[in-house]
Amino acid sequence: MVENVPPAEAWEALRTDQAAQLVDVRTDVEWNFVGVPDLNAAGKQAVLIPWQVYPTMQRNGSFEDNLRQAGLTPDHRIYFICRSGARSMAAAEAAQAAGFPNAFNVADGFEGPLDEQGHRGSAGGWKAEGLPWRQR
Repeated sequence: MVENVPPAEAWEALRTDQAAQLVDVRTDVEWNFVGVPDLNAAGKQAVLIPWQVYPTMQRNGSFEDNLRQAGLTPDHRIYFICRSGARSMAAAEAAQAAGFPNAFNVADGFEGPLDEQGHRGSAGGWKAEGLPWRQR
């Protein structure tokens, strides 16, 4: 079972645990236009592997192989993040099934849930919590 981890807790693990890694499973369009977590202060970079491929949004059939190609092993503690936490949960579940037992979901993702006005970015998630991020 994949554990939901609050963004601040994931950030702390990334900063303090050498075996912790962040995998951003959003699309290249999201990385380019919305931004990405900035892990420079943790001495790391987010691993960018799409769970679904834009524009068809088909599941990335090479996802598990992409994790291995990125150098991730069963010993890593892998925190998966997407826009709101749904795709990253599916990706974390697939990773566990593929032999990565320490897979976690970053709750509320990068942009968080919709607020009262139907906008993302202020009601929770990585950005709303003030964690480091940058434009690509």
